[in-house]
Amino acid sequence: MCGIAGQISSNTELLRDQTAVFRQMQQSMSRRGPDQHGMVIEDGAALIHARLCVIDPENGLQPMQLRLGDKEWTLVYNGELYNTAELRAQLEQQGHLFRGHSDTEVLLHAFVQWGPDCVSRFNGIFAFAVWEKQTRRLFAARDRMGVKPFFYAQRGESFLFASELKTLLCHPLVQPEIDSAGFAEVMLIGPGRTPGCGVFRDVWELQPGECGSYNPEQNRFETHFYWRPEDHPHTDSFEQTVETVRALVLDSIERQRLRMCRCAPFFLAGWIPA
Repeated sequence: MCGIAGQISSNTELLRDQTAVFRQMQQSMSRRGPDQHGMVIEDGAALIHARLCVIDPENGLQPMQLRLGDKEWTLVYNGELYNTAELRAQLEQQGHLFRGHSDTEVLLHAFVQWGPDCVSRFNGIFAFAVWEKQTRRLFAARDRMGVKPFFYAQRGESFLFASELKTLLCHPLVQPEIDSAGFAEVMLIGPGRTPGCGVFRDVWELQPGECGSYNPEQNRFETHFYWRPEDHPHTDSFEQTVETVRALVLDSIERQRLRMCRCAPFFLAGWIPA
């Protein structure tokens, strides 16, 4: 479990004057990421990360940046890709070179190669944001089941996001105001929430299977669903159904087994508690 946060603004001086605020936001996520803290503040973007080291502690540092020619991307990511090996092999065939073995690096290269369509190729749990320096655009996405959180708010000429509500509330632009809709969420629905609701006034959450793009010049966050569950008539026989369920369960077990094999050296080395 890691923590991500950030602010995108057309007012570049505003970001540079708020380093102390960003440190507070980062500190609020220490429970999620106690092992390494990183931050990038550049023209129009501040990206913050608190990391729990699992795989490749040295080469998986975040925010992770990639430069190709005159283009540059910066990623903050919380999650895990279960099909990292398959994606890495496909990207290597496309000419991508990797420094380490983290799924963070694979995810960033996947975005560079396929753009926003990369999310349809991911098998895993994730919430991430990629800042494209040249186009001055932020792309963000959340996994299909919504395992990893992604809260956001738009205030004036700024877009803010974070893994937790308390991290957003560390920023002076986001006040802990609650309206009738938020009150109803707490009193009538809580501890659950309506998908997409951030409880506090004008605070939202990417829904499961949703992604979005923000351009500070247009000052608009546009979202859409890249995946939604669909229901169809079940026409398979009992035997076919059994085999399909068996294959899905075995595939899930195998992916988790491979994950534990990748993590085992770091458990033994004492990077993370067993």
